[in-house]
Amino acid sequence: MISLSAYLSVGAVLFGISLAGIMLNRKNLILILMCIELMLLAVNTNFIAFSHYLKNNTGEIFVFFILAVAAAETAIGLAILMVLFRRGKTIKVEKLNTLKG
Repeated sequence: MISLSAYLSVGAVLFGISLAGIMLNRKNLILILMCIELMLLAVNTNFIAFSHYLKNNTGEIFVFFILAVAAAETAIGLAILMVLFRRGKTIKVEKLNTLKG
């Protein structure tokens, strides 16, 4: 049987990788979106681990909500990305100043 600390360690490693990906590479918008999705996966891993070890289904319900929000965020983010690419012919973050008000 795998211990709770092993699952939490995997979640912490996933979260650390995604945080490092966001901090180190702020130029590619697709990579930033992928790192945000990886962060949500790390949180989901922790929710499932706690839900399993506490014998409570509340964590699993939160995971379904997070997955729904993540799917919507991905769809909207990619749609915005496509519009920005059509306008500016780039997806580099430093070149995207068209969203300034």
